[in-house]
Amino acid sequence: MTLQEWFFTALALVGTVGALRLVTSKNVVHAALYLVVTLASVGAVYLLMAAEFVAWVQVLIYVGAIVVLLLFGLMLTRAPIGREALDNQQRGFAAIVGLAVLAGLAILVWDTFRDAEIVLGTSTTAEVGESLFRTYILPFEVVSFLLLAALIGAIVLARREEG
Repeated sequence: MTLQEWFFTALALVGTVGALRLVTSKNVVHAALYLVVTLASVGAVYLLMAAEFVAWVQVLIYVGAIVVLLLFGLMLTRAPIGREALDNQQRGFAAIVGLAVLAGLAILVWDTFRDAEIVLGTSTTAEVGESLFRTYILPFEVVSFLLLAALIGAIVLARREEG
């Protein structure tokens, strides 16, 4: 095995353990911190694949903004963060639904890439940025509006509970 394959294996193990701890955690704050570990390992895999722009976007947007927004929303709404918030009796049903979604995604990916020949192209950060802000500007703005609406909603809910 090459050094890159060793690093990929280590990052895959860290990400897998983080993801498993994320879904089995009894505390919402701990789950958010495991989400940071999982998303950071995905960003490190992007760095390993020489996709620096995607790696930094992963770290800045997902690890930085989304997790901070999640924790900020938890603090503002004073939502229960302990075992009572995450413990329920529907784990079996959730496992069945999760496996069904996994099977559906696997079939979709298999059907899409079954006859495709993998061609790795090189693109620069300027090309990615131009594509992002020329072709995908509307989805980019919709996501930013959605995050702003979630933040305002958390503040409104927190204000209602105080009064």
